[in-house]
Amino acid sequence: MHRGKSAIVACAATAALLGPVGVAAADGSAPASTPAATPSAKPATGAGDGSRGLCKRAKKIDKRLDRALKRLKGPATVKGSVARLAKRVERAKKADHSEVETFLNHKLTFRRSLVPTLEQRQKDLSKVQKWCASRGEGSGK
Repeated sequence: MHRGKSAIVACAATAALLGPVGVAAADGSAPASTPAATPSAKPATGAGDGSRGLCKRAKKIDKRLDRALKRLKGPATVKGSVARLAKRVERAKKADHSEVETFLNHKLTFRRSLVPTLEQRQKDLSKVQKWCASRGEGSGK
C-alpha cells in the first residue's frame, strides 16, 4: 500500500516539477495568446495538479523518506535493512535452502533498488519544497 502511495506522490512531484518545463519547451511553437503560455503568479482556483496539497504535505513526505532510507541503510540489527536481508540470504545459502534463497535474493535485489529511488525522490522533493516556498505555499507539519 505504501509503495502505491509513494508512486503517486513521486508522480505528483515530477508533474509539479516538469509541468512548467513542458510549457516552456512548447512556448517556442505556441502563440503567446494561449493561456498555457502565459505564466500566472498564483491560480485563483488551483491548477488541478495537486500542487497545493503536495506543498502542504512536503515536510511529512520528507520525514517519511528519511525514515525509510535510514532503515534501508541500517546495520544487520535493523529490521527492514538491506544488510539484514543480505544476512538472511547468506543463511539460506549455507543451509542449502535454494528456494528460500532465491525468494530472498529477489527481495534483496528489489530492496537495494529502493535506495537510489528514494534518494532521487528526496532530491526531487527538495526542489518541490523550494518551488512551494517561492510561491508562498506549504507550511506542512
